[in-house]
Amino acid sequence: MNSGMKKILFILFCIVMVGAFSAGCVSEEKTTVSQKDISSIINDKTLSTDERVEAVLNQMTPAEKVGQMVMIGIQGTQVNDDSLYMLNEYNIGGIVLFDRNMENKQQVKKLTADLQSQAPGKLPLFIGIDEEGGDVVRMKNELMPPPSAQEIGTTNDPAKAREWAKKTATELKDLGINLNFAPVADVGSNDRRSYSTSADEVADFVISAGKGYEESDMLYCLKHFPGIGKGKIDTHIDSYSVTADSETLRNEDLVPFKSAINQLTLDKYFIMVSHLTYAAFDKDMPASLSAKIQTELLRDELGYQGIIVTDDLEMGAISKHYSFEEVGVKAVQAGADIVLVCHEYEHEIDVYNGILKAVHNGTISEERLNDSVRRIIKAKLLNLL
Repeated sequence: MNSGMKKILFILFCIVMVGAFSAGCVSEEKTTVSQKDISSIINDKTLSTDERVEAVLNQMTPAEKVGQMVMIGIQGTQVNDDSLYMLNEYNIGGIVLFDRNMENKQQVKKLTADLQSQAPGKLPLFIGIDEEGGDVVRMKNELMPPPSAQEIGTTNDPAKAREWAKKTATELKDLGINLNFAPVADVGSNDRRSYSTSADEVADFVISAGKGYEESDMLYCLKHFPGIGKGKIDTHIDSYSVTADSETLRNEDLVPFKSAINQLTLDKYFIMVSHLTYAAFDKDMPASLSAKIQTELLRDELGYQGIIVTDDLEMGAISKHYSFEEVGVKAVQAGADIVLVCHEYEHEIDVYNGILKAVHNGTISEERLNDSVRRIIKAKLLNLL
């Protein structure tokens, strides 16, 4: 056989193989929902919520998944080059607003709308705020500041917590804010942030507030698991180890969280973990970095399967003892679904890059990553769309 004939036969063979391969690909494309783009998946009402969650998840790269797990603070009162860069380069899934971002209602409405228009991957952003009441309020000259939890608690009427949750939710939703980091479920803290020194009373008020947010279709967050009422040092400043024994913590500090988990609606609220160390549960790691507390206690023992978010990783209890590149990894390994980094872009980037690097080198498994992103996507589909 001469060389020309060999060349012709080789070309014919290649054509046949390409045709066979293409036919196989066409067949696969027709039967695989994950080939759809994310927008069409989100809006496909022929699929169940869980089917849409899996289809969206299957479309995402590891970098996009990690971005959904990082919630950041931004600088300024309008979307600018820096905030756009963070959203688009790091696929950020959530923003938390502070007074530095808020001048008046119209400006905040525009800011939140502009942020949502830039949401990566067509999934809406969580846009959160700390509007607890009392000393922890935002834009108090423009918004109706709620009373402190302590003031509401002294009424001895849990219905008041429900009423204020609904009032607060109405105002925040009007601004384009979809997540409030409240109510506080701590027992007996000394800064007016607790409803009561009685665990059962705190539980009643927290559940009532939660129902108020749910009736208003607003996401909310119970904090600071497993309770910071016994803390003696502000974790914004440095770390502290709670010395109470396991029985005391279970009979007091855990009661509001346990009651809420049993009575409130999953997928409607987050639980924020504190930066305190609880020697009775884990003598080595703060709650925000502890698998014993987040996974074994909160998930396995108490049965909570919703979103776990850390307190701000820039607080002194964490930032004085860990690098930002490592701390996000430790939080995710412990069980956190979202890590909160509230202030400096450099720190936010380090946390993101640390988690992504850990995913690429196998320190964080694909299964672990998907567990968190699955919860996040589901919460967004159910509450923000």
